[in-house]
Amino acid sequence: MAESRVWHPFTQHALEPSVPEIVLTEGAYLHEADGFRILDAISSWWVVTHGHRHPRIMKAIETTASSLDQIIFAGFTHEPAERLAEALIG
Repeated sequence: MAESRVWHPFTQHALEPSVPEIVLTEGAYLHEADGFRILDAISSWWVVTHGHRHPRIMKAIETTASSLDQIIFAGFTHEPAERLAEALIG
């Protein structure tokens, strides 16, 4: 990737001026534009359990995002949150 203005945490930019550009995530892998696959062994807790772009999770996001995106809970609620709370607490 050309010189980037993005600050990447845990990166010595003077020593590593170019970081891999990821164009696709799938399961446990990150894919670069040239097709090179990288095992995402440092995956964040957002994806470590189910992998990147799990079909069931993607469908749930798509379904919910068609009517709701992000709602702050300071004085507001929504049905998916209420349903989840009921399922967790009973």
